[in-house]
Parts: sequence; structure tokens; C-alpha cells
Amino acid sequence: MNALTRMPHPGEAPATRPEKEPFLMASGIGHAYRRGLPVLKDVSLSIPKGEIVAFVGRSGCGKSTLLHILAGLTAPTTGEVRIGTEVVKGPAPQWVMMFQAPSLFPWMTVWQNAELGLRFGGRRSTAPQRIPHVLDLVELSEFTDRNVQDLSGGQQQRVALARSLAPEPDILFLDEPFSALDAFTRRGLQKDVRRIAQDTNLTTVLVTHDVSEAVAMADRTILFQSSPGRTAADTTIALSEEDRAETSTAFQSEVSRIERLYAKIAGKSDDYG
Repeated sequence: MNALTRMPHPGEAPATRPEKEPFLMASGIGHAYRRGLPVLKDVSLSIPKGEIVAFVGRSGCGKSTLLHILAGLTAPTTGEVRIGTEVVKGPAPQWVMMFQAPSLFPWMTVWQNAELGLRFGGRRSTAPQRIPHVLDLVELSEFTDRNVQDLSGGQQQRVALARSLAPEPDILFLDEPFSALDAFTRRGLQKDVRRIAQDTNLTTVLVTHDVSEAVAMADRTILFQSSPGRTAADTTIALSEEDRAETSTAFQSEVSRIERLYAKIAGKSDDYG
């Protein structure tokens, strides 16, 4: 089984740190594309309910492939994923994915796009109660009747987020959904997603190559090594909400700590991811 190194935050005592009951569990995950080298090998991890976890690594390390396996969008070659007591066999309304592109219907309004998950899940009757709530969560209440093609890129991603939240999922998977946005918009969405996840106890798994984004959003970061993809380190991000501001000394210190760990692992392999 893949040995995942648990790297304590300075001051943390791993021996006495209480372990939360796993909610998402991956065991022995491996994946290889046809006639290709393994993309992932023997990856095992667990995530408690309500935790925000960031997968960090460069392109090609298999972190997005693993995210798709966890979400049921890709079947693993080996291993098993469980969410709660259920084995993941495919996509389901209880776990949703946000991608880099918002993939909205441009001829529809904000409301119509936000309710698509409810409509496809046979729950459109709940939209009058649910959609105003999620649009308020993502700060789009005043844009309800606007056509989405008239919105900015950041606002369109907020619509995609509202659509993801509408079915009240157990887990939100994020595959670098903010990477194409400008820095100011990206930072605002990072803060808002963290706030929403905390307020709703929503388990969240984020893929990113940006250490600053991981520190801003996550409770915990898992670093990946590649060729084949495997987990190399697992470390807690023990910052207060106030210290997650980019101007905070504690924030910059934490980014530096993760980057040093990142570089240390990179030194073990030229193919670090």
C-alpha cells in the first residue's frame, strides 16, 4: 500500500491529534490508460466529513485523474472508492464536480442554469425554495433573470457553483475551476467557496498546482509525486480565517513551508508532480 507521509504542522502533536471518522475513502487506487504507462499507482487516502482537502502537484502527476476517479467519472484500473457506506461505481447527485470551464447554457438565465442539477435529478419542484438560497450563497441574487452570456467570467463560475450546490451534495470536487480567472476574482471565489463549505459542512476536494490557493482554501494538503502518480506527503494547514489573507505574515509563512516540503519531495524525483 502506498505510504503516505503525514507531515505535522509545527506545534502539532500527531500522537494525540484526534482522528475523525473517514467519509471518503480510497484504497489501493491504480490507473493506466490503454497501452500506456500507469498514471496512478497504489493511492490510498481518507477524508472526514466537512474537511477541505487540496491535491497539489504539477501537470501530469495524476491528481486530476484521481479526482475524476473519486467522483465516479473514471473507473480505476485497481482499487476502490467509498463515500460513506457506498462504493463509487459512477457519477451521482450526491457528489458533484466543478471544472475550469463553467459549461453554462448561454441562452439561459442565471436561475435556469442554476436549477439544471435539480431538473436532471427529478427535483425541479424544489427549485423555488432552493435556487434563491444558493444564489444568495454565491452572491448572485440580483442577477437572477440575467442571461449568463452577459456576465463576467467570475460571475459565470459563481453560476456554475450555484448549480453544483443546488442538489445539496455530500461532496464538492473542484478541478482547478478558478485557474482561468484574474487574480482578484480568483481570490474572491477561493474565500467564498471556503466560507460556503464551512457553513454547510460540505466535504470539498480541490485539485491545484498553486500552493497559495491550497493554503487559502484547504484544511489539509496532499502533495503528489509522479511517474506514476502517488501521494508523497500529507500536511495540515493550521491557519485561522484571518490569517488566510494573502497579506498575512502567517499566510506567507505557511506558503513557504508547503513550498519547502514540495521542493524536498521534488528532490527525490525529477518527475515530481
